[in-house]
Amino acid sequence: MSETILNLLPLHEGEREEFEAIAPDAAHVYARSSTVTPEQLAAATVIFGWPRAESMKQAVSLKWFQTMWAGTEEYADFLPEGILFTSSSGSNSRSVAEHMLTGLMAVCRRLPAYLDSQRAHVWKDEGPMKTVLGGTVLVLGAGNVGSTFAGLCQGLGAKTIGLKRSVTGPVAGFDEVRPMDELDALLPQADVVALTLPHSPQTAGLMNTDRIARMKDDAILISAGRGSVLDQDALVRAMTAGKLWGAALDVTDPEPLPDNSPLWDVPNLLLTPHVAGGLRLEITRRKCVEMAQENLRRYLAGEPLKNLVK
Repeated sequence: MSETILNLLPLHEGEREEFEAIAPDAAHVYARSSTVTPEQLAAATVIFGWPRAESMKQAVSLKWFQTMWAGTEEYADFLPEGILFTSSSGSNSRSVAEHMLTGLMAVCRRLPAYLDSQRAHVWKDEGPMKTVLGGTVLVLGAGNVGSTFAGLCQGLGAKTIGLKRSVTGPVAGFDEVRPMDELDALLPQADVVALTLPHSPQTAGLMNTDRIARMKDDAILISAGRGSVLDQDALVRAMTAGKLWGAALDVTDPEPLPDNSPLWDVPNLLLTPHVAGGLRLEITRRKCVEMAQENLRRYLAGEPLKNLVK
């Protein structure tokens, strides 16, 4: 049976031809997530991109769906049973990791305070700064984003430790990889604690009052996975009382962050509105395309697909 491939990816010139060269016998349909029709969804046997989750119930002929993002939880209740479901995990790793490193460096150098002074036209020395050289960076989540961030920190002279649910061997970017159940023992050793975990019942509220208290008084917290992993009220209480050097958060719970949240006013806390990833870098967009193309080759050859969602 010939495949009907509904391609919702943000393609550039020449990329349609690349897909058609991989699957010359398929019917290729191109659309945008915002304008895709029920008829196009119903006819598709393969879908690439980021359609609205609720619209996926219309994909009655679907055999395989590859979302263009790493996160897949939004589709949990909307996909037809029995289909192949793959993600683009790793496509935005460099983008998110660079954003995390930028936030870390900004907090180390007290740039949030200096920006406040600039806006107020105040010339003020904020005193001592920090470096990651010789420090220990503890990353909760040793996946694509975590390992890329850890590798950048290694390049600046830090020791890196990654935490994951099960340890099966070394992971690029980490000097050590340890099981997640060692978190409480490792927190007091870390100069930087970075959260790159997805949302799940196991991760929700993981970084709570007790665990923040275990951190060094001058440690830095970075959060770029899902906002639900961090107890924000606990962080506000701790930092208001003088705990931690600073923090950089790209994710919050909820999003957008309400204008009355106390997070806005915590000194040396840098907030960005979940902009670390997405398609803000061309390398991310192209990586999504290449991942879809590689999996399409595998799909047509009957080979195992990469980034299969269980």
